[in-house]
Amino acid sequence: MNSITTFDLTSKQITLVKQTIAKDCNDEEFNLYMEVAKAKRLDPFLKQIIPMVFSKNNAEKRNMTIIISRDGQRVIAQRCGDYRPASKPPSYEFDPGLKGPLNPHGIVSATVFLWKQDPKSGEWYEVAGQSFWDEFAPIKEEWAKNEQTGKNYKTGNQTLDDSGNWARMPRLMIAKCAEMQALRAGWPEQFTGLYDEAELDRAKVLDLTASEIVLREREDNRMRAIGADNSITVTWGDNWALENVPVGKFADEVMRFIKESTPETVAKWQDANREPLKRFWALQPGDALALKKEIEAAIARKPSRPVAKGPSDAELLKQPLAAG
Repeated sequence: MNSITTFDLTSKQITLVKQTIAKDCNDEEFNLYMEVAKAKRLDPFLKQIIPMVFSKNNAEKRNMTIIISRDGQRVIAQRCGDYRPASKPPSYEFDPGLKGPLNPHGIVSATVFLWKQDPKSGEWYEVAGQSFWDEFAPIKEEWAKNEQTGKNYKTGNQTLDDSGNWARMPRLMIAKCAEMQALRAGWPEQFTGLYDEAELDRAKVLDLTASEIVLREREDNRMRAIGADNSITVTWGDNWALENVPVGKFADEVMRFIKESTPETVAKWQDANREPLKRFWALQPGDALALKKEIEAAIARKPSRPVAKGPSDAELLKQPLAAG
């Protein structure tokens, strides 16, 4: 593919990019975007590289990140010389129990296998990329307006964002995330810090900044390294040992724990697991809200204590008189 680069753009073309593709960028953001396009030799007009500005109206949170479209990703990969595209379609893991409005097909994850050539032996081997639905799907909170105060509040319900393609083509979108994961794994020098738009759809509905996305990716990579990417690491108070609990089972396990524990134990457990509970809120805000109410109710529950009773009159009469 012979595409133009920023080396070739005229001043008129650069102005056109600023007014259209990069219209949300300020001058510094636009300069950075054009430098990355130049370094990666990608064509803005073919939408191979796109700037995305987060929190445009909030000066403190405002940030920009660079989007590389699927065409742009493959252009970069082909230039590496040791890349071959997938030779088989993505594989999917499904769970019928997850099927519903937030997950039309009950998708658990998608896995894509790309090919990379070993520089020494010349042999080709597969590079896997896996993406989980509950990490990338743009699930957003439902808001309503309080008619008395005029303020908006969260209803506790969630919806799958339908402004893009996640509701219409869920398998394609989660597979795009998996392919980008594989590209980062196999060709980190070329793809670290670059994102597919599908990966950032969740960030858009959660209103994350670009730096927060990077931090989340690093955390996810650490979690994958210890096998806890789709789980919550929690302690149950048994010598404070840690256990990885699958996200889908976390609420049930916590409910079991609080039903078997005293209010004091539940309060101590909550204090020791504040970070895991925050992670669960980020992954499953609807379930986390319901669980929060259960935990608060368990802590507020007063333990039943037997009332101490003295001996009855009949019992007193049966007792021997003390020697005077």
